Amino acid sequence: MVNARHHVAGTSSPEAVQRWKEILDSLYDAAELINAPDSVVRILEQPQRILEAAVPLRMDDGTIEVFTGWRVHHNTARGPAKGGIRFHPDVDALETTALAAGMTYKTAISHLPFGGGKGGVNCDPTVLSLGELERITRRYTWEMLPLLGPDRDVPAPDVNTDGRVMGWLMDTVSMARGEESAASVTGKPLSIGGSLGHVGATANGVVTSVRAAFTLNNFTFEGSRVAIQGFGKVGGPLAYLLHSAGLRVVSIADVTGAVYNPGGIDVPALGDYVKESSGVAGFPGADTISAEEFWRVKCDVMIPAALALAIDETIAEKLDTKIVVEAANGPTSEAADKVFADRGIPVVPDILANAGGVTASYFEWVQNRQGYPWTGQEVATRLHDNMHTAFEVVHDRAVELDVSMRRAAMAVGVERVAEAIIDRGFRF
Repeated sequence: MVNARHHVAGTSSPEAVQRWKEILDSLYDAAELINAPDSVVRILEQPQRILEAAVPLRMDDGTIEVFTGWRVHHNTARGPAKGGIRFHPDVDALETTALAAGMTYKTAISHLPFGGGKGGVNCDPTVLSLGELERITRRYTWEMLPLLGPDRDVPAPDVNTDGRVMGWLMDTVSMARGEESAASVTGKPLSIGGSLGHVGATANGVVTSVRAAFTLNNFTFEGSRVAIQGFGKVGGPLAYLLHSAGLRVVSIADVTGAVYNPGGIDVPALGDYVKESSGVAGFPGADTISAEEFWRVKCDVMIPAALALAIDETIAEKLDTKIVVEAANGPTSEAADKVFADRGIPVVPDILANAGGVTASYFEWVQNRQGYPWTGQEVATRLHDNMHTAFEVVHDRAVELDVSMRRAAMAVGVERVAEAIIDRGFRF
């Protein structure tokens, strides 16, 4: 087995270094489980290509600020690169590479004809005006043009980006190419080729995973208690969907704090409150609790739906839950995962549980290429079927290999990517 520790040059945060290490550890483990050729592992342990570019921005006051942007293709053996674009001060090359690698395996597990990509700019969009945000989006897009296109790389929204940003990105690509290019990006507004059912698709996929996990473990779905870390683009819709499905959402945490109601939080009322207050803390329909107390809340399912590495081994030791379903990307550290295994707490991993978003993006890409929009019901039905099939495949592999769902998911992903690499002519 290859043990080289390839890494991406440049300054990286400790969190990014840890994330990349865990991606490699998972790759090596999966390769051993399926007896993948060493040469395939050598291809997958480093990104296929990285484009780094200066992104100058003329501010509203006339001054020039220069940011840095990246677009990473981890592997495109199965199809065009697919992955979001994030605007965040902590974005760097290694974090982007780790996220791109995660997309390689996520799309493979969901059997989508894509490879793994990711992109971002190390800026803080919360301090930019609308005009500045549009200008930095268009400049970033221009710098990344060599990689973009329906058959090359298809970005989507991610942290601090949305449908409006995707619309600017698509328009810039179209102007540069001199032709309409709706299929060059997903997560767009409906008026310019977006898909019904894309908004909230990640949350819908997580609900499917929760239902499948409950059925698998003989848990009662309706009336069960759920705690959710995060109340943003994923956590917010997810809380509403689970509440509507009859679960008791007993606790929710975000950057402002956490709230707890053992009888169940009125999620629609909390949503209205957050629109006015910008956070869950102080919601009158529940008790405000500390972060320490949140991680000790007794629940049937804990769903981390915020940023990476939220659950370390200390938190994993104290969680009072029957199951963990990961809605965020990489929310559980490697050490925490071992704690869950020792405690017998099943974990539905992110590369399976939160694949609803990229699956809906695939549907949008298909509709754009067909020139024929689907109904919302068609999208919802196909999303559920695809997520459920992926869950069953991973579960069956977990039973076959006698390993956790996380290890089985990576085994499925690496196996499918390896098959594509070999079938393209890299026969070892």
